[in-house]
Amino acid sequence: MSKPIRFTKHARQKFDDLAEIGFIVTEEQVIDVLQNPESIDQDVSPPIAQKALTKRHLLRVVFVEDEDEIRVITFYPGRRNRYEDEV
Repeated sequence: MSKPIRFTKHARQKFDDLAEIGFIVTEEQVIDVLQNPESIDQDVSPPIAQKALTKRHLLRVVFVEDEDEIRVITFYPGRRNRYEDEV
């Protein structure tokens, strides 16, 4: 995915919301998930890209792609044992 990546207002707020509970996620990590996903769940709309962050957690990124850009709708950490077998 080499298109420009734009974060919605909600996605920008998510960085602060997660930091408040001690889960730091960077913009670079979110972009890395989009550019190098381990899997993409295309069975849902909008699709969700995901990639492992640690031995226990992965990062899931909900995005919309059109011909001009990729918009990050939201993102959230999840436990690997919950999501890795689904996709």
